[in-house]
Amino acid sequence: MSEIISNLVTSMRILKVASCPTSSGKATLTYHIGCTTDKDIQFRVVANTGGGLFSPEWVSLSAIQPAFEQAPFPLTSYPLIKLYQGKSTNTPAFLMAALKHEGLVRNLEGKIRGYEILDSKAFMAEMNALMASNTDLKVANIPANYKTSIALNKSAPVIKPASTVKTKKTKSTAEANSVR
Repeated sequence: MSEIISNLVTSMRILKVASCPTSSGKATLTYHIGCTTDKDIQFRVVANTGGGLFSPEWVSLSAIQPAFEQAPFPLTSYPLIKLYQGKSTNTPAFLMAALKHEGLVRNLEGKIRGYEILDSKAFMAEMNALMASNTDLKVANIPANYKTSIALNKSAPVIKPASTVKTKKTKSTAEANSVR
């Protein structure tokens, strides 16, 4: 468990906020990619439009890679279970969906839950560029006792998937002039 960075880490920089479909395609996940002060890349799932519970714990890419390398082929999300302190069995599958979205794994042809590891050069180049640019996205704080189901967590702020965040539209100059 020493590879796990808990939600209590205050020095985590959020490099990326993204959304992807679950493996079943029935819901959308939102996840964060962050890095520690020593540039250790971390993942966490923060929202699910479906009903499945999950853990918002940070998990290190440096812990994910050896878990995959020691796993039998074809790869599944099962080796990721030991990386989480929480009890949710959904979280490893949700993390796998995020890893797939980032191009670190892909489905084997003809397999629904079988994956293979892909080259991480493009992903690492993107993360290195974000780290070098001092990217530090501001996101809602996720308390350590966060309940990941809206039904269980009525007082917590709702964390919307990144793809559904809406911005306020402003009137164009022509529209503003025609109103006068």
